[in-house]
Amino acid sequence: MISSSLVKKIGLFAGGVLFGTAGVKILSSQDAKKTYVHCTAAALRAKDCVMKTATTVQENAEDILAEAKNINEKRARKEAEAEFWDEAEDEGCEQTDGQVQ
Repeated sequence: MISSSLVKKIGLFAGGVLFGTAGVKILSSQDAKKTYVHCTAAALRAKDCVMKTATTVQENAEDILAEAKNINEKRARKEAEAEFWDEAEDEGCEQTDGQVQ
């Protein structure tokens, strides 16, 4: 006599084969192919949009970095100039029209 668990296993296997076969037929149909093509085209458009955005962000980051370096260079020059004039005052020199006397 066949046990009920064996019948269930055979039924599940047969159902899986049936759904698998039907699934393959559905997935290989012309309508499915059109759907795959449209989805792939949408993914490529999304990729292009993301790449444009990433390029814009990268360019902006480079501009920000360049401006920040410029600000730091100006600040360093001003600090060096201030130190120079502080040392010049300590030595008793006077500044007149950009020249030390």
